[in-house]
Amino acid sequence: MSEHTVIPETRPSTPPQPAAEGTEGRGPKLLAPFAIRDFRLLWTAMTVSLLGDGIYMVALAWEVYRLSNTPTALSVVSVAWSLPMVLCLLAGGVLSDRFDRRKVMITADVLRGVAIAGMGVLSVTGAIELWHIVVLAIVYGVGQALFGPAFGAIVPDIVPPGQLIQANSVDSFARPFGERLAGPAIGGFLIGGLAGGEAGPAFLIDAATFAFSAVILTMIRTRPRHDLGERGSAFADVAEGFRFVRAHTWLWGTLLSASLTLLFVIGPFQVLLPYLIKNKLGGGAGDIGLVYAAGGVGAICGAIFMGRRPLPRRHITFMYVGWGGGMLLLMPYAWITEVWQAMALEFGAWALFTTGLVVWMTLMHTRVPSELLGRVTSLDWLVSIGLIPVSFALTGPVSEAIGVEMVFIASGILGAAATFGFLLLPGIRDTEKGTSASA
Repeated sequence: MSEHTVIPETRPSTPPQPAAEGTEGRGPKLLAPFAIRDFRLLWTAMTVSLLGDGIYMVALAWEVYRLSNTPTALSVVSVAWSLPMVLCLLAGGVLSDRFDRRKVMITADVLRGVAIAGMGVLSVTGAIELWHIVVLAIVYGVGQALFGPAFGAIVPDIVPPGQLIQANSVDSFARPFGERLAGPAIGGFLIGGLAGGEAGPAFLIDAATFAFSAVILTMIRTRPRHDLGERGSAFADVAEGFRFVRAHTWLWGTLLSASLTLLFVIGPFQVLLPYLIKNKLGGGAGDIGLVYAAGGVGAICGAIFMGRRPLPRRHITFMYVGWGGGMLLLMPYAWITEVWQAMALEFGAWALFTTGLVVWMTLMHTRVPSELLGRVTSLDWLVSIGLIPVSFALTGPVSEAIGVEMVFIASGILGAAATFGFLLLPGIRDTEKGTSASA
């Protein structure tokens, strides 16, 4: 396929079915989307930025626990990042449908790069305090709110429908490779090996990756967006996205399921896992990086598995089983005694999560009209992660009250229940019966 091939702006109002004809046995290979110039650029920018994010994950946890060695401290920082992201997501979705999605992503990269650079400078100079990280995390969260909907909506503008599952599998390969494999491993080596336990240089390297990403994104050919300003206000645009989501059980049911699930599991994953490695297992920054890296390897394996086959016919069931199985793997963290055991659990959980994520991304890209995709993606983020600030806020105090081990057990049980329970919702699996997306 020519590198100039793009999805026309006048896509039909009824998107194609996710299991595109002709994909079984003779569909495009995993790397087929790389024949498209703009996809190569988008993938390069994303991969380098995610590499920095992986470094940042280790640096942030290490710096916060250096300043205050309690789960509550990282909970506060996580709330400061996630709350403004949740509050600004709808605006990010409207902007990504009204304006050039490429420019929205560049703006987001600039905001996030400035925030992380601020952390790096303060850390290197020895002036950093916990409140500095909280303030800069707020700026970072606003940038995330702009980037997520724009990135989720631009992929179908670039990649044809028949290659979307391959594009999403490649995305799901690059994301864990940078964010959970190479990035954390580099971050742990930088902090523990080269910087003598200091996180400042790692923050600065992450900031540089955002600058690189912004430059690469400028090279993507601009695509004019529909001028939605003539059709009504931003509130009307948001309402249109809400109506589409409400009309499709597979959409609103999965979003509500994800919202409850993340309430139960995201806090332990993000806040308690580094604490567990540092305080119970006696590990350092390098060990935190290795555990995250193991999750990255698992996610990469899941992405490769999905990229080599068509979308499952029972795609909703497949997606929920993968997610629910990953939730159950939270429970054994309560009993581990070695770092390698945490690595094994991370590998399994992220392999399962990623198989479901590839299905979800492909359903979004094939069953949501292009002119609504930015807003629906922002609603996806808003509803599914809306309770994340609550999860972060509760994780620290609850773990101090009942113990870190009990939190992992409870979160695994409750997360799996919230996932499998919604699979019984009437109409949630109608797409498996061939129901039209516009039905």
